[in-house]
Amino acid sequence: MRDTLKRGEPRSTDSEAAANADKATADKANADKANADKANADKANADKANADKANADKANADKAPAIGNNAAVSGDNAAAIADSGPAASADGAAFRKELLRSMLLQRRFEERCAEAYALGKIGGFCHLYIGQEAISAGTMSVLRPDDYVVTAYRDHGQAIARGMSPRTVMAELFGRRDGSSGGKGGSMHLFDKGLNFLGGHGIVGAHIPLAAGVSWAIKYRKGDQICVCFFGEAAVNIGSFHEALNMASLWKLPAIFIIENNRYGMGTEISRATANEDVTIRAAAYNMAGESVDAQDVFAVRDVVGRAVELARREQKPTLLEMRTYRFMGHSMSDAASGTYRSREELEENMKRDPIVVLHDRMRGDDQLSDGEFSRLDDEQKAICQDAWDFADASPEPAQEELYTHVLVDTTS
Repeated sequence: MRDTLKRGEPRSTDSEAAANADKATADKANADKANADKANADKANADKANADKANADKANADKAPAIGNNAAVSGDNAAAIADSGPAASADGAAFRKELLRSMLLQRRFEERCAEAYALGKIGGFCHLYIGQEAISAGTMSVLRPDDYVVTAYRDHGQAIARGMSPRTVMAELFGRRDGSSGGKGGSMHLFDKGLNFLGGHGIVGAHIPLAAGVSWAIKYRKGDQICVCFFGEAAVNIGSFHEALNMASLWKLPAIFIIENNRYGMGTEISRATANEDVTIRAAAYNMAGESVDAQDVFAVRDVVGRAVELARREQKPTLLEMRTYRFMGHSMSDAASGTYRSREELEENMKRDPIVVLHDRMRGDDQLSDGEFSRLDDEQKAICQDAWDFADASPEPAQEELYTHVLVDTTS
């Protein structure tokens, strides 16, 4: 299995120095220990300080904003990132660790998907989200559980960040009966009604009007939910994109349209397909708010989505957001990561801005994460992904009779 974090993952830089310093301190303490009464007093004071610190840590943990339900999903250890709200503190260590956990889970899951595809366990198309995880983690962290998400075909990471079980996602990719759609949808059509995760759509740009329709339904029912719609930069030249944004602005719909601009529509660079590369300028044509952000920074994503969420909830107005990102893999599993339409040098330069490493470095700089904690967190996500693989592998294939189910809908009129 290819470890896409190895290239950019910071290594331990001070563990040996710390160990030597600890040993020197211990030797000095043993040499200076002449006064038993003083030592006992020092110990008592230290014990009290430790107890006070433990109580304070517990109190802070109790008050720390939870990301998502922070509960097992369908027996898995994966937590759903949702319902934290834009007001949640981005400075808290517990909050940051949950964002890091979500991105690591998405990364390790996608790496296992690449392995499964190579072994023939996943068929059809398979588009990986590696390099773009800050968008899904940051966005889902400011949504409520009753908000709606509509997305395109690069949907694995978004589904997991929203709270779908890695088990049911992997089983769906394997085409098995225990998958989220009984093995019938596959990689591009993940769906979970209970999480208001409404796909996974395979036709470029065709789902954008669906998101506008969901937003209209929210307004018609006088709700205060919002609908987030993800799509790539190539979709901004599709007619349905313009029609949907025009209606969303005209009817004041609570929608957030998110362009995941990884610069390539399949193998075509944006400069070769779009006359004006400033994709957010399209918002002005429809009199709606528009912003662009460095989407390799999960906190920048949270900030910009948070503003759009507030605007949609408070005034029921839509927003167009550009997430400037980069995918570290090919367009799909049938596409080389580099050497065809982009160079290895370009890929390696962009991998220096790995969103997981960006968050890792920030947390290390703020003394909120050690190498040991990072490794343990990473190992936990790898174990979840192995469990998902084992679950999917053991799940039976759909019965032949399933070919004839869910084809037509019974209606009464």
